[in-house]
Amino acid sequence: MAGSERIRRVANIVRRQQAAGHEVAVVVSAMAGETDRLVNFCREANPLYDPAEYDVVVASGEQVTSGLLALTLQALGCKARSWLGWQLPIRTDDAHSKARIGEIDSDALLASMAAGEIAVIPGFQGVTEDNRITTLGRGGSDTSAVAVAAAIKADRCDIYTDVDGVYTTDPRIVAKARKLKYVTYEEMLELASVGSKVLQTRSVSLAMKEGVRVQVLSSFIDDDATPADEIPGTMIVSDEELEGLDMESQLITGIAADKNEAKIILTRVPDRPGAVATIFGPLAQANINVDMIIQNVGRDKGETDVTFTVPSADLLRAQTLLEAQKEAIGYNRIITDGKVAKISVVGVGMRSHAGVASTMFRAMADRGINIQAISTSEIKISVLIDEDETELAVRVLHTAYGMDAADAA
Repeated sequence: MAGSERIRRVANIVRRQQAAGHEVAVVVSAMAGETDRLVNFCREANPLYDPAEYDVVVASGEQVTSGLLALTLQALGCKARSWLGWQLPIRTDDAHSKARIGEIDSDALLASMAAGEIAVIPGFQGVTEDNRITTLGRGGSDTSAVAVAAAIKADRCDIYTDVDGVYTTDPRIVAKARKLKYVTYEEMLELASVGSKVLQTRSVSLAMKEGVRVQVLSSFIDDDATPADEIPGTMIVSDEELEGLDMESQLITGIAADKNEAKIILTRVPDRPGAVATIFGPLAQANINVDMIIQNVGRDKGETDVTFTVPSADLLRAQTLLEAQKEAIGYNRIITDGKVAKISVVGVGMRSHAGVASTMFRAMADRGINIQAISTSEIKISVLIDEDETELAVRVLHTAYGMDAADAA
């Protein structure tokens, strides 16, 4: 939705879907750069802005594109109207700028669609019980789309973005990266949480909870492109839907890299019960998310070193807070490093295959890539490395897991 030309292309995509016999609801984002522009207006007006009034301003970007798309569809001969968040309504809690959707009243929307009208809904926004406008946080339009799809019990939620699907890794790093036909909700959640920017984490979580089938497609296509029903995008579905496929043969689904990590080491922390609570309690209270955690083997003097990571944007806040708590924690030194990256391999095949971690560690050791920290889940292994070795690590692992092969996807 970058401008008038892009809106016309979106309108043609929508028109073809209706012509194919579908009842269509469209959720739109703001024009490219528009939300940033509106945020800056708020900051200029009042650096200590009221979050409720902030939401009124920034929600207007999607309101504009919903109206413009409805107008464009009408010019193409389609029946269309916009439905703002408060008109449906899309009910949310009152956590302004990061609200969560509670419920959507879909009766009027379904009646309109059944009458042949295309519904155009601004994403990213909702309304509280006392009728104040709210926004869902950056990337919230994906979440809005999934929520609307769940509310109207849609057969599918197509999300058009700047990529044409989910790839085994970033194609800009690995030329042989391949588009995946299917990804499970769990895999997409893990990939989204460790650096993949295809979908917003909350939207995947909601799709999983509500059982919404999501297809990732590219909006950067020509007017005469293949309809979405025939485009080989990536379907994000439940494990049950994939039972008929031999998913166990797909050991690793994807490799993600995230350079937005920073490492903190606290040396000579007293090795006693409750010591780590004095570290991570204050960080939690400050809403600083901690990811990887390593506690070294205790020293002879009853001391240990504790290593963990936080988002790069929170490094200075975390360091300042920990320095203020030095006496309470009892550590000797604080060491920080903002030049690190997290590399993650994700795949449901890990549940039934041994040796995934050893393959990762061996491949990186063979190329002289040092691992600084490790964390795991049932279907994910993440390691922390030097930021300068990010691209090399991704390429090495992509090859090590056989994902460069012609049948990788």
